[in-house]
Amino acid sequence: MAQIPNLDNAPLNLTYLRDQSQKELITILKNNRGKKCLVIDPKLGGSLSLIVQTSLLKEHGVELRYLSAEPIQTECTKVIYLVRTQLNLMKLISSHVHNDISKGLQREYFVYFVPRRAVACEKILEEEKVHHLLTVGEYPLHVVPLDEDVLSFELDLAYKECLVDGDTSSLWHMAKAIHKLEFSFGLIPNVRAKGKASVRVADILNRMQAEEPVNLSDMGVPEINTLILIDREVDMVTPMCTQLTYEGLLDEFLRVSNGAVELDSSIMSDKQEGKKIKVPLNSSDKLFKEIRDLNFEVVVQVLRQKATSMKQDYTEISSTTQTVSELKDFVKKLNSLPEMTRHISLAQHLSTFTSKPTFLARLDMEHTIVEAQSYDICFEYIEEMIHKQEPLVNVLRLLILFSITNSGLPKKNFDYLRRELLHSYGFEHMATLNNLEKAGLFRKQESKSNWLTIKRALQLVVDDTDTANPNDISYVFSGYAPLSIRLVQHAVRSGWRPIEEILKLLPGPHSDTKRSGFASSPSFDNLPGDQSNVDRVGDGRRSIVLVVFIGGVTFAEISALRFLSAQEGMAYDLIVGATKIVSGHTLTETFIEKLGG
Repeated sequence: MAQIPNLDNAPLNLTYLRDQSQKELITILKNNRGKKCLVIDPKLGGSLSLIVQTSLLKEHGVELRYLSAEPIQTECTKVIYLVRTQLNLMKLISSHVHNDISKGLQREYFVYFVPRRAVACEKILEEEKVHHLLTVGEYPLHVVPLDEDVLSFELDLAYKECLVDGDTSSLWHMAKAIHKLEFSFGLIPNVRAKGKASVRVADILNRMQAEEPVNLSDMGVPEINTLILIDREVDMVTPMCTQLTYEGLLDEFLRVSNGAVELDSSIMSDKQEGKKIKVPLNSSDKLFKEIRDLNFEVVVQVLRQKATSMKQDYTEISSTTQTVSELKDFVKKLNSLPEMTRHISLAQHLSTFTSKPTFLARLDMEHTIVEAQSYDICFEYIEEMIHKQEPLVNVLRLLILFSITNSGLPKKNFDYLRRELLHSYGFEHMATLNNLEKAGLFRKQESKSNWLTIKRALQLVVDDTDTANPNDISYVFSGYAPLSIRLVQHAVRSGWRPIEEILKLLPGPHSDTKRSGFASSPSFDNLPGDQSNVDRVGDGRRSIVLVVFIGGVTFAEISALRFLSAQEGMAYDLIVGATKIVSGHTLTETFIEKLGG
């Protein structure tokens, strides 16, 4: 299981959130006394590992298994399933029950849906004739603290479900999760939303407050001053660009999952070849906390400097007699040696990817597309990728970037690339291209692109970006400032009114809401932004702006928000919430589907 992150320095009391979720799970286990087998949906495993340690489960007499097609091998007479509301999982549970019955095994079965039960799932259990044998409940795990300033709603497919399948149930889950936060930290006075899904979540949130109100008189000053909701659809350019922060690159190449990467032990200089090891990556690792948000170019230099300084200290200690306090300081430094070794190994491994000419050529092409410099060169580059049969996800990622910045492709070019893709990768990928078209990510051009106007107005391309001593968020992509974070920057500093015309050029509506009960607060036009009016929470800490991405957020965007939060004169702590942490790869993969697959 992944290492639980340390939440002691969280701007919001996220430890409380985690403890609540842990208590709810333990209550489920306590209600079923004696030895029991807990069968977890594999997709929930990582999230749960950030909530509760395996040792605690064992204390409550739990045998842990992961749900699969294989029958459950256990002596336990109680089997508790913890699953997401996915129809295919109902078939697996039904097959387990039927298998037990055929063997004459008598067991009690409990199914807890995360975060709430769904009629469609229960219908399948009825059709499979097992529903009457199950006790059905809910485990309301709406939000998981991934780190001290990052919350995940763990809704992997929210973006595709909304845009392609027309399934908006994830929006209800998000609103429910945020409303649940309000019961712990106070009603959020200000809500800004951009995008169709975001405006919908804001509406549902208001409806929930009307139906099940957070009592204002019980609360002091709300800890979260403003909620900013942004649809991923509003900015699909950013995730399609290659992230260049240390944590972003780790995710691009090694896939960070629930605050850890799993890789071959040989990469970490371990002698046991072929063995997989899990490397934790969260703020509990002090060195990682220091370097995670830096541009990767700088990380290599920082690690080199630290290693040199340690070597120097070692030489001095060896050659001269030191005082006890000097020895103590040196030993303290030595304690950070495992972290140091870990990140030198990881950085070395990443360098094998980033030094490749193909990687650098792709970065150049991304910048060319974002700067809207040469349509023909970009078109030819993508065409060549298709003919070389480069991995489909790589081609689609660049194609999406190209299509979005051009508001689609002229019919002739669109038809040509579509045909070439199907010839190269197989006609079974027609479903994939249809998904992308439905989502507006690869489509025919119907109007002139307004990307140039948006790019200039929001200063998205910054020349001469200093990655070592950045003064702008553009350092996370070595010269491109994430559009999503520019919107947050404006929302926090001066509100969205000054950029109203630009907001209209981006997908979906936008809304600004001052929640009822806060009429006497300073004018919403000045919040956040007018720092003389900033409310401080009870103990003098800064108020919080919660930025929620519907459809996923990248590590590079989180780094850019941390950079903003640390700026002098910033009146708020920024916390990130998202349906899921994504990269261009993982986001593109959700659309890949084979006909009949």
